[in-house]
Amino acid sequence: METAKILEILGYTLPSLVTGGVAYFLFESYFKDQQNTRRWLLQKETKKDLLPLRLQAYERLTLLMERIHPAQILVRNTPVSNDKKEYENFIIDQIQQEFEHNLSQQIYVSGECWSIIQTAKNATIQMIRIAAQNEKVHTAADLREFVVSSLVDKASPTYAALDLIKQEVGQLW
Repeated sequence: METAKILEILGYTLPSLVTGGVAYFLFESYFKDQQNTRRWLLQKETKKDLLPLRLQAYERLTLLMERIHPAQILVRNTPVSNDKKEYENFIIDQIQQEFEHNLSQQIYVSGECWSIIQTAKNATIQMIRIAAQNEKVHTAADLREFVVSSLVDKASPTYAALDLIKQEVGQLW
């Protein structure tokens, strides 16, 4: 008789355990799906808000590259004296100030893009320093002429950064 009672209890318990297990897995699957949907909607909303900020950062960095382009910065900042060393330091300070003004934009662009921008800035400074050390350059006016004429033969370091900025903006769409 005890065996019959045990079988009867198992007869009621086993189907309820199977039903409970199926319900557990269905609810767990449903809640995971709901969580993924909420996460996707949150990312979608965040992306919508972040896109204008990223575009603005790319715009500002493009402007930075244009402003520190050797020809642009030399034309925009005329020498106040004939001393080439004074003018060299002044131009380098201007480049540094432009760069520091846009430091916060690095959080909106890729690491590769920011690295290229830093490299372009450093290469531009190096270009000016090398030009100032040239034996043909004696005055600030000579420095300006030498740097601008050297850009005829080779591209400015800022062009590589501008190309990468354009590529990254194209990938945002």
